[in-house]
Amino acid sequence: MNREVEIKAPDRRLGEIGLENFPPYLMNRIMGRYNAALRDEMAKLGLTTPQMRSLAVLSVIDGILIRELAVYAVVQQSTLSRALDALVQGGLVRRETDSTDSRAARLYLTDTGRAAYERLWPHMAHAYEVMFRGIPDDERRAFTRTLQTMLRNVRRHDF
Repeated sequence: MNREVEIKAPDRRLGEIGLENFPPYLMNRIMGRYNAALRDEMAKLGLTTPQMRSLAVLSVIDGILIRELAVYAVVQQSTLSRALDALVQGGLVRRETDSTDSRAARLYLTDTGRAAYERLWPHMAHAYEVMFRGIPDDERRAFTRTLQTMLRNVRRHDF
């Protein structure tokens, strides 16, 4: 979907706003720290960040099309392709030809893949809890609703 939008010059430059007041910068920093918090455990499992994201998505949406996984895992398709090859080779994921489109493939977690994800999940949950330490539940929910609205504003897919 091509959206033609007239872009107005901003009232202030980034230097005037400040990095600490610029949400895209803050979101990148937060996700960088979240991924770094998982790096050691991922390394023990021989996983990269794109592989971890893929396992996490497949733990919720098993049997997803590869092109959809790229969107949900926030990984470029070329990077995802390499990550999936390694996951398939390692026996964590299996590919099956889509029943309605022989050119498309669906991905499924294997028992080994689910076990790897289950080993990683406590570390993911802990990193999440650290991120939200001291933030009351009602503020967490409001923040999540704000993020969902922001995603709807910028997304290019129906999911």
